[in-house]
Parts: sequence; C-alpha cells; structure tokens
Amino acid sequence: MADSQTLVALLHGPDQPGIVARVAGWIFVRGGNILHADQHRDMEAGIFFQRVEWEPGPGSSGAGDFVAFAASLGMAALVTSSADRPRVAVFVSKFDHCFHDLALRWRAGEFSADLVAVVSNHSDLAEAARGYGLPFHLVALPSGGKAAAEARQLQILRELNIDLVILARYMQVLSAEFLADFGRPVINIHHSFLPAFAGGKPYHQAHERGVKLIGATAHYATAELDDGPIIQQDVARVTHRHSVADLVRKGRDLEKLVLAQAVRWHLEGRVLVYGRKTVVFD
Repeated sequence: MADSQTLVALLHGPDQPGIVARVAGWIFVRGGNILHADQHRDMEAGIFFQRVEWEPGPGSSGAGDFVAFAASLGMAALVTSSADRPRVAVFVSKFDHCFHDLALRWRAGEFSADLVAVVSNHSDLAEAARGYGLPFHLVALPSGGKAAAEARQLQILRELNIDLVILARYMQVLSAEFLADFGRPVINIHHSFLPAFAGGKPYHQAHERGVKLIGATAHYATAELDDGPIIQQDVARVTHRHSVADLVRKGRDLEKLVLAQAVRWHLEGRVLVYGRKTVVFD
C-alpha cells in the first residue's frame, strides 16, 4: 500500500557467498515484502554493498534487530524508516538560485523531509524564506568571531533537532569543530567538477584554463575543503566564445539540478558512504 511504512537498509562488508539470500530470508521469515533490492561488489577491495527496501510484516522486528542480524554476517548496516521524516536546515548567503529551487521542490512534495529552518550570515534572503513559510535565522559572522557564530548555529540546529544541513551556496567554510560537534550529514554544492577547480571562483579558473566542460558537484562536507565524498555531478559543454558570465549562468542551472538530486538520493537512503567515496543506488 502506498501509505504503508517501509524500511531501507544500507549494508556493506566483506563479500561472501549467500549474503543476498540470507538478507532476503531474514525479511521473508518475518513476514516482510521486499520492494527493491540492489547490490554492488567492489572487485578490487572485495567489499559487498547492498540496498534493500521492504515493507515489514505485522509486529516484525525493528531496525535494531536488522542491524544485529547484519553484524552476524560481518556487515555494517544503517536502517531508516519512511515513518521518520528527517528535519532539514538550509544554510544560505546571498546567492538564491539553489535556495529557491530547494524550497519549491520541498513545497511540491519532492523531498521526504521537513524543511524547518533557513540559516544565513546575511539578511538578503530573509523575506524570501518567510514567503515560503520558513523561519529565518540570521547569524552574522563578525570579524574574528567565527567560533561564536558557529556556536550559535549549532545551538539552533540542536534546538530544532536537525538531521541534515544543506549548504545552498553558503559562502563560508564550516570548521572541523563545527562538523564534529554537529555529527550529522552536511551536503554542499560546489560550482565546479571536483576535484578540478576547488576553492574560490572556480568559473573564473575554468575560463582562464579554456576548459570545454564546466560542472557542479554535490558532496558531503568534511574538514578538508571541497574534498568530501561525492554524491552527484553533472557537466555542460562550453567553448571559447563563452564569457565568465556565461559560465556562471550555465553553471547555476547545473548547481540546482545536481544539489536537488543529491538531496533526494540522500533522503531516500540511496547513498552509502565508504571511505572517501560513495556508492549511490540510483
């Protein structure tokens, strides 16, 4: 049934015969019904990855029991339920294209989550946020006061019980201490095809190099700038006839699509982080 609860498990560990059959059997004997299942094997590392989505049977075991079962197979597992809607905060600065795209998609019901706050270091998007019915939190970054500002941001995230932060062209670098203290996923959109042109002004860098492709990259934020596990990327062709302004315009379209897809995959439990990279069950 469309409104019934579903569970999604992401698991990985050393490859061995019979994992798929044992997972399916565990769900079957508890009255569950598998809706989707996909798997991947890293041939070089010998690591098995699986995503399985199922409707649990009446009174069946919960997420904790599946995690324990996966551990008995030597597998690490993360289980999410469709009954739990993640609470999301969007961090913005002055650029508004990614923010508007996310807000409109959220209002259209594209994301299985609740967008509950907009946090910014500028007031430029305050009225727009309120127009979507979203609380706007201004946390200015005074000179030499980044630690205090991040402490206030963390306070907001804790008070609102935020599960996911989306950096929608938030033009500040989150510190390693912030990321560690928050301890939950942060998705960033970078306006280049990483690892090329990391850091500031990537479109200017691309124009100077005369590239024939520009791109956008959505990745999980880590302590190392623009180096987190990549979730989604896309590119657009350009030529010598395109100015920096042209690259920025074309890039903004990419940024919106790439960020929205990455957020959707994350919320649907399709992204398994493994080391410095991801396995995306799209």
